[in-house]
Amino acid sequence: MGTRYRCRACGNLTRFDVTTTRRTRAFHHYSIGGELTVEDEEVLAETVEEVACRWCGSGGSVEVLEEADATDA
Repeated sequence: MGTRYRCRACGNLTRFDVTTTRRTRAFHHYSIGGELTVEDEEVLAETVEEVACRWCGSGGSVEVLEEADATDA
């Protein structure tokens, strides 16, 4: 299960704009016709840069829910 968020400003639990930077390693397989298939992608590093509420636009009021809070929500 991924990270869950909650907006303290409006109560939103479902819609967020999440900006992340990822560093990955993947196997790129090109067909004879030049079509790309990406296989075995592995995330080496991921940084969440910003999370903003889609409902009210607030970024400063978004909190990460702890696992116990996420199951209660």
